[in-house]
Amino acid sequence: MFKDYDSLVEQIEFFVDAVSDYQSDFILFPELFNAPLMAQFNHLNEAEAIRGLSSYTDRLLETFRNFAINYNINIITGSMPQAVGEHMYNVGFLCRRDGSVERYEKLHITPAEQSAWGIKGGSQLKTFDTDCGKIGVLICYDVEFPELPRLLAEDGMKILFVPFMTDTQNGYSRVRICAQARAVENECYVAVAGSVGNLPKVNNMDIQYSQSAVFTPSDFAFPVNGIKAEATPNTESTLLVDVDLDLLKELHSFGSVRNMKDRRLDLYAIKRKNIKTSS
Repeated sequence: MFKDYDSLVEQIEFFVDAVSDYQSDFILFPELFNAPLMAQFNHLNEAEAIRGLSSYTDRLLETFRNFAINYNINIITGSMPQAVGEHMYNVGFLCRRDGSVERYEKLHITPAEQSAWGIKGGSQLKTFDTDCGKIGVLICYDVEFPELPRLLAEDGMKILFVPFMTDTQNGYSRVRICAQARAVENECYVAVAGSVGNLPKVNNMDIQYSQSAVFTPSDFAFPVNGIKAEATPNTESTLLVDVDLDLLKELHSFGSVRNMKDRRLDLYAIKRKNIKTSS
């Protein structure tokens, strides 16, 4: 629990500073990592409280952008609520260390997000070019829909980042199991990160369950269980992981199985529709 905005930023900078000391290329924050700030809106109903939380989003984005530049690290900001006109979205940002910023959106909204907060699903799905290759970002529930990572993989994604927020171990297991499947199906690495700890002073956000991890494809060049690294369950920690993108190239051409190459495109296909984005 953070008593105010400055305390939250202090904690964010701590993790950015610590991870950058190891010359990391990326740092991933959880979905709705700024939820502790909702405590000040407890006198409002849930929909009004999440809109109140969204008032911090622009300020946090600028803070993350400055940290990315100053600490020379690409930051995936997890997610934050953002108001676009009369609608609320669950969004995040890729803040590159060169100062550029790109936005991603949660496309599939859970029933609870819809009923309690009135959050609307976004419509933007894309890969992002970075100085370490193409990446994708899917927020929590989105990783449970295999069409999305497949479209990103077809566009060259090598690392998929999944910020999530789950309150029960059941919810976490859904995210984890699907994330591992996505790594196998799409011949990519998948990093997942969620918040841990309880928020007794925040209505509708009281408990959290998480275990951050990095998953790999399942073949001889990778760990036998497809897990590159994982944190202690439900314990605050920092996970530092090295991944080798060259191993993905070898897998694609010479793996025991070649999921991307062996698709029966004569029988089926996944097509993306062009629609107006919410940004």
